Amino acid sequence: MSPSTEPTRQEADIPAVTAMKRGFLGHCPACDKGRLFGRFLKVAPQCEVCGTEFHHHRADDLPPYIVIFIVGHLIGYGILMTETRMEMPMWAHLAIWPALTLGLCLALLQPVKGAVVGLQYALGMHGFGAARAKKTS
Repeated sequence: MSPSTEPTRQEADIPAVTAMKRGFLGHCPACDKGRLFGRFLKVAPQCEVCGTEFHHHRADDLPPYIVIFIVGHLIGYGILMTETRMEMPMWAHLAIWPALTLGLCLALLQPVKGAVVGLQYALGMHGFGAARAKKTS
């Protein structure tokens, strides 16, 4: 990291887990007061409270991969346990599992994307480090 992009002491004190938790909850990873998202999956250009810029984040495809990994394991385990421990008609399987899969994917996608943006903020990735240095100088 070059000297011009090193975060200040105050911003370096935000651990990655804290920034990810704030992002997971949809809050600004810097101040925990502003909103991270403007719409369902559209990250706001900046925090309305502290002014931290978010426009340069690069969450890209990581959140959907993480959601697919989590939901695939949960649904796969649910199907396996249902098949081995009880007898259900096929129409019930076709009604339950796709609906549950869709619901879990929609419920987890925004929080996981927020956690990824929070991680990028805490690590100073993709312009967050330079933006923090510019903000403090």
